Amino acid sequence: MSSPKSTPKAEETATRILDASLELFRLEGFDAATMRDIAQKAGVATGAAYYYYPSKDAIVMDFYRRACAEMQPKIEAALEHADGLENRLRELIRVKLVHFAPYRGVLRALLRNGADPKHPISPFSPQTAEIRCIDFDWFRRILVDCGMRIPRDLEPQLPSVLWFFQMGVIFFWVIDESPDQARTTRLLELATKSVTTLIRLSGLPLMRPVRKAALELIAVVKGDHA
Repeated sequence: MSSPKSTPKAEETATRILDASLELFRLEGFDAATMRDIAQKAGVATGAAYYYYPSKDAIVMDFYRRACAEMQPKIEAALEHADGLENRLRELIRVKLVHFAPYRGVLRALLRNGADPKHPISPFSPQTAEIRCIDFDWFRRILVDCGMRIPRDLEPQLPSVLWFFQMGVIFFWVIDESPDQARTTRLLELATKSVTTLIRLSGLPLMRPVRKAALELIAVVKGDHA
């Protein structure tokens, strides 16, 4: 069976519905916007809107997937000349903030449901696992030849830890009301420096007990703790 968006005309219609949805989510909130409202704003019949997107969750998932795909070459380009873990980590997150800047209001509208890991549109849900794994791969890549020795027991855990760190920065950015989100810019500078310093220090022999406690904490957060 072919996809509803398999022709140029169908893709244009789907994009129009997606754009109308995002605008309504920004203005009215995710819960308040209805599929009928979305169809009316997009200039299509309600049945047509359901044909392309069976639910509002499906619309958000398409938004996530498109954003993920569009960001891949941007991240690649940003990291091409970034040396050292601190610069790589900052650039990786910065690309996402720049990409999502036009949709900051949309992300804010999705925040309530996005914070619930049981909700399908949450970045922490099983439904978004594929996108999350792509993100994990980038965090795994920036650790390779990053200019510092990373303890063997910590290295497998770092991609997910850095991903959670990224989500904290993005959350702060979404709710940041400072002009041009200047506080987030400063936060990203300071936080990436702090995180990479902690990772560097974690390899010292005297930090072994602290690292062990940190690994146990990570296991609890990830649900791996016995």
